[in-house]
Amino acid sequence: MSEVITIGLDIAKNSFHAHGAGERGETVFSRKLSRSKLLEFFANQPACLVAMEACGGAHHWARQLVQLGHEVRLIPPIYVKPFVKRHKNDAVDAEAICEAAQRPGMRFVAIKTEEQQAAGMVFRTRDLLVRQRTQLINALRGHLAEYGWVAPRGVGQAAMLADLLDEDEMASSLPEPARAMLRVMTDMLDQLDHRITGLDKEIARRTREDEVARRLMTIPGIGPIAATAIVALAPQAASFTKGRDFAAWLGLAPLQHSTGGKQKLGRISKMGERTIRRLLIIGGSAVVRQAAVRGAPAGSWLEGMLARKPRMLVSVALANKMARIAWALMTKQEDYKAPVAVAA
Repeated sequence: MSEVITIGLDIAKNSFHAHGAGERGETVFSRKLSRSKLLEFFANQPACLVAMEACGGAHHWARQLVQLGHEVRLIPPIYVKPFVKRHKNDAVDAEAICEAAQRPGMRFVAIKTEEQQAAGMVFRTRDLLVRQRTQLINALRGHLAEYGWVAPRGVGQAAMLADLLDEDEMASSLPEPARAMLRVMTDMLDQLDHRITGLDKEIARRTREDEVARRLMTIPGIGPIAATAIVALAPQAASFTKGRDFAAWLGLAPLQHSTGGKQKLGRISKMGERTIRRLLIIGGSAVVRQAAVRGAPAGSWLEGMLARKPRMLVSVALANKMARIAWALMTKQEDYKAPVAVAA
């Protein structure tokens, strides 16, 4: 029987499937495993390369298998899909993962530590609460519109809604059941505001304590939230060969539709880390908005872009530029230095 060199592992909640391949890629075994038997199975296997899709729970199992002496690689699911043969089931998926892991040009995802995942949860939780707050504000404005009241727009005006419900004119025009339900939503808004404020303080504390985050904040358009998100969610800067690779990982690089030696670039790919990409675009939009009001530095890249491109396009392009600068600062361990415009 051939020696197992690579194992492709298809993971789920309770049912797993392992596909073992030899040195020449031949199938050695294909076995279904339960959750309780998974670690016992790999403990009895000789040290080898174990590949999994980078999905929910993958980082946990990767850490467990590394402790057993195996080399673990996580593959983005989109890179595994081309190796799936016709029908899709656990055995076919495990074989496709094993096949993809053996390709010399395959790209892999860095395994996250428990601390990195915990830090990432701060941003995921904050995003969830912000979305819930937006839903509540929209619901309040929509319900009030049904009774002829146009509520003010914006998060900053949401606190006024509770005061409006106490006014005699509104109280007399709204049925009691409607006022009770609106009260429930305004109370929930207060709770969400309190929790979001607490998370903002936690993010600010992490920024003050982390040297890399403080360095990233020297870049115009990157504040405490974006800086700490990059530190918590992005892999090590050394895993990227250049700044463009980091920008492409964030989904900020343009899609290519080039052929016959003719280069054709389209919109950004949006195939990377959504949270950091969104924060960088928001930061870029803030810089562009300020430059549109106060004026960009004379002779700067931003001034030239604003003169010939739409503002939203410039914001995304600036986010791409910010991502490359962030990679350079993390790699060289330096603070940001504003470029000096060359006199014409």
